[in-house]
Amino acid sequence: MKLHPQIQAVTQRIVQRSAATRSDYLKRLDASANRPPGAQRMGCANVAHAFAGMPSNDKFKVVAERGRNIGIVTAYNDMLSAHTPMQSYPDLIKSVARELGATAQVAGGVPAMCDGVTQGTPAMELSLFSRDVIAMATAVSLSHDMFDGAIMLGVCDKIVPGLLIGALQFGHLPTVFVPAGPMPSGLSNGDKAKVREQAAQGLVGREALLDAESRAYHAPGTCTFYGTANSNQMLLEAMGLHVPGTAFVAPGGALRDELTREAARTVLGITKEQRFAPIGAVVDERCIVNAMVALLATGGSTNHLIHWVAVARAAGIVIDWDDFAALSQVVPLLTRVYPNGSADVNQFQAAGGPGYVIRELLDAGFMHEDVLTVRPGGIREYTQIPALAHAGKGLSWSDIGASKDESVVRPVSQPFSASGGLKLLQGNLGRSVIKVSAVPEDRHIVQGSVRVFDAQEALLEAFNTGELQRLCEQDVNASLICVVRWQGPQANGMPELHKLTPPLAVLQGKGYKVALVTDGRMSGASGKVPAAIHVSPEAAMGGPLAKVRDGDVIRMDAVAGTLAVLVEESEWAARPVAAMPDALRAGNALGMGRELFSGMRRNAITAEEGACSWL
Repeated sequence: MKLHPQIQAVTQRIVQRSAATRSDYLKRLDASANRPPGAQRMGCANVAHAFAGMPSNDKFKVVAERGRNIGIVTAYNDMLSAHTPMQSYPDLIKSVARELGATAQVAGGVPAMCDGVTQGTPAMELSLFSRDVIAMATAVSLSHDMFDGAIMLGVCDKIVPGLLIGALQFGHLPTVFVPAGPMPSGLSNGDKAKVREQAAQGLVGREALLDAESRAYHAPGTCTFYGTANSNQMLLEAMGLHVPGTAFVAPGGALRDELTREAARTVLGITKEQRFAPIGAVVDERCIVNAMVALLATGGSTNHLIHWVAVARAAGIVIDWDDFAALSQVVPLLTRVYPNGSADVNQFQAAGGPGYVIRELLDAGFMHEDVLTVRPGGIREYTQIPALAHAGKGLSWSDIGASKDESVVRPVSQPFSASGGLKLLQGNLGRSVIKVSAVPEDRHIVQGSVRVFDAQEALLEAFNTGELQRLCEQDVNASLICVVRWQGPQANGMPELHKLTPPLAVLQGKGYKVALVTDGRMSGASGKVPAAIHVSPEAAMGGPLAKVRDGDVIRMDAVAGTLAVLVEESEWAARPVAAMPDALRAGNALGMGRELFSGMRRNAITAEEGACSWL
């Protein structure tokens, strides 16, 4: 199928914009790739240190037989349900490496925090920057420079982008990513949301709320809604960095273990003598566009409008929100998975999963097919579903066929929407994004009076005291726009504001028109309430949100793509920019380890540039 002209145009624009930085990146990649292997290149003391802890047979393989050595970077911990199954993965990988005359070592571990645990707490202000810490930890792990390939073990929100950014600093290494799969379906995401809204209204107590949450999050594996963690896995499939079909296979079974073994076979199959596809070559402009398209076609997490900008930059590729917006105009929405529908990722997988979506997009010309992947068969391999081969040894792949449930996933010929689920908003308040795929169509345009909050806790208090409902009741035909500012990277590390969804959803459920405007992030599970997020430049950088006052009128128009405060132009120009309150700034800098992140807050660039602290 001929590539859609809009996909081609956006890709070409990215290629031209990135020409110099991508060229420099590839020169560094080639320089590293053309060196002798580490065990032959490094000094004898270096080599002895590197392999001192290995079993004798492994030492012999890598030194005397010059076998290949895989570096494993793991985000395993048993605080994250999604990462708990990974405890046994290094041993599985090492066993396959030995069978193939190679070796494997755990090169290092990276921190992995759970946003579900830290949501709404001061620790959430470390969350975004944990991505950069993970990237640096990945670089430290691989900096021993004794590896011929790498395997990345990670799943969740900031972990996969961080691993990917770090791995791209070692772009000469063949690299495969390994997930763990989702937990079994428990309490449905819709029922969980209802209990949260009841708790926000005081209709149920802590015991009932904890019971509901515990039935939703109840076992090892990834959370089952289509948030940032599961969006990560969709994008890695579309980029060709997984063993095909790995993303949403359940943890703990024979198939999952065999897919992990296959990851070792796959990375060892990428050689200079055969088909050399190191990660820096796989992740090119076409690969990044394929990831962006997959995100839009599935209504994925808004967090990736920050993370994948940073990932692209790590490979010398420059993308921005205009690129996402241009792709969103033509990429059809093919899935309905919570929060964009009632299904969870297990139902998505059963209906056809990532492979079905990738096949539909390829066949309709919405994805580049002429890309490298970690597999010899290219991106077409990612349109199939894996199974255990005969006698439970090895794997086989088969065609996915038609959608098993068109209420969950549909063909390109019958999409849920002709355009993607994300929109760029811009105007005199700056640039921001809105996820419209889960928002009712009658809420795509909201114009209303403003109530300004300097912290999410202040909005929650206003809801609990009844202030927000009273403001809504003043004019039932009008809308209430809640502005929450000082939530950007430089202000406080740009925490997710997921705790704001239940109270605003309660007001919306009562028939009031409400919306959120913020320079912060929302969770990948958010979307029911219209929200202009990631407003850039942020208030702490002197952005326009710092000028907004109570009683102003804001118009958020996701149809026209505008976000503006309706104030006379001359008055708006003359209005002073408010300073971040000293007490707020001081409070954001102390406690829960936030002191150690002051340099990251100070150096962070804008959300649209990836909120990176390392550029």
